[in-house]
Amino acid sequence: MNAERDLTLLLAGMRPELAPGRYVFTTVAGPAVPAGVAPVVTVAEREGLTLVVRQEEADAAALAYDYVAGWITLRIHSALDAVGLTAAVAGALADAGMSCNVVAGFHHDHLFVEHARAEEALAVLNGLAEGAGTLRD
Repeated sequence: MNAERDLTLLLAGMRPELAPGRYVFTTVAGPAVPAGVAPVVTVAEREGLTLVVRQEEADAAALAYDYVAGWITLRIHSALDAVGLTAAVAGALADAGMSCNVVAGFHHDHLFVEHARAEEALAVLNGLAEGAGTLRD
């Protein structure tokens, strides 16, 4: 399957999906992930290794965090060089007063939004997709 680059098609076909669970951003000093922790995202920074993990794993490993997120995956296969998807999605959520932390994977974009508002974020994204679908028709 080829990755999509057309913004209207990306938005209309994004099919946002909320993963079950609560996810947190934490950091560890060294390059090793603590035992019992299976990150869904890692980012190596000068200050340490950022991990996005299930909240219960962070709690069990006594990892500190201060942000609990819901994880939404945009199911369309977006091209890494596609222009405007992140801006459109983040803009729609910002207009609704929601923060959004975006991580691009090879196949999909992943959004981490405040857990308490994850269902609301999903509704905003579905509305954005529906609006883009009418532009396409």
